Amino acid sequence: MPTAELMLWAYLKTKRLKGYKFRRQYSVANYIIDFYCVKAKLGIEIDGDSHFRKGVVVYDRNRQREIEALGIKVIRFTNKQIYENINEVIEKISSFLS
Repeated sequence: MPTAELMLWAYLKTKRLKGYKFRRQYSVANYIIDFYCVKAKLGIEIDGDSHFRKGVVVYDRNRQREIEALGIKVIRFTNKQIYENINEVIEKISSFLS
């Protein structure tokens, strides 16, 4: 796993975040979501540098639309957001967990 994913996984594993269970590399339709909580129907994507190349932004947008059409909410964070303010990232994720 890339460093940003490892950092976030440290908060998500073993139900550390409000008791919700997250899975890594979860398969949905023809896609893999970085992290997924079945109970909350919440997917989390971590965007590294490769996600900002030409064409990838459009692919990610379409991919997210297809996943969300299945009733899954997808939130995205950049590596930079995780490195610079992991607490804000955790707060945002928590806001989606009731």
